Amino acid sequence: MLAYSRLKRNRRRFLALTGLTPKEFQAVLPAFGKAYRRRYEGPKTMAGRQRQRQGGGGRAGRLTTIEQKLLFILVYQKAYPLQVVQGELFDMGQSSANEWIHRLLPVLSETLTTMGVMPQRDGRQFARSQRGAPEPSEYIIDGTERRRQRPEVPEKQTLHYSGKKKTHSDKNLVIVHRKSQRVSYLSPTYAGKTHDKKIADREEIAYPRQAVLHKDTGFQGYEPKGCRCHQPKKSRAVKN
Repeated sequence: MLAYSRLKRNRRRFLALTGLTPKEFQAVLPAFGKAYRRRYEGPKTMAGRQRQRQGGGGRAGRLTTIEQKLLFILVYQKAYPLQVVQGELFDMGQSSANEWIHRLLPVLSETLTTMGVMPQRDGRQFARSQRGAPEPSEYIIDGTERRRQRPEVPEKQTLHYSGKKKTHSDKNLVIVHRKSQRVSYLSPTYAGKTHDKKIADREEIAYPRQAVLHKDTGFQGYEPKGCRCHQPKKSRAVKN
């Protein structure tokens, strides 16, 4: 069973499983604990009924501490395993893993929103969301793909098949602030075959004034208004 008390001693393994270092984990923990208590330790149960006993009463579960709860949901978000695998990692059945996932995901979302680290999802509001960002306004835009199960419908198979990755996938655009290395924008999900520039054009992303945008050749011809764009050029092979 993955246990926070043991895992925190191995920084490299902790980072690989959660996406955070133990120090970063501790920075998130207080806000996560407050969000969890606000949502689940009030006078009413999860079903909306008045509590007959004090919150936390009854049979003790596997995720007894707030550290273990945060570890559970971070591992799920980072590795995205099957629920039966997630259950095996934390010594519980698939149904219990499913229940905890649906219970903790809203808490994690509320936590990150409270901390102000959730990426903007509306491209037209991106510039406004960056008013408090560290200077300079320098960003990197790129497409990211993740594998998905092959659709049963042939038309959807073609739509989701990525020739670049040689598999069926879903795609999102991300914009990362170069100095803070924080994901500042995350686009809606598109089929893997969709071109990066097409997504960027469709989302109508508004950038801060005088922003510097670094892009690759997948964004050839993408020149958003008010940005200074930098795109690497392919070196031409010298023929003997």
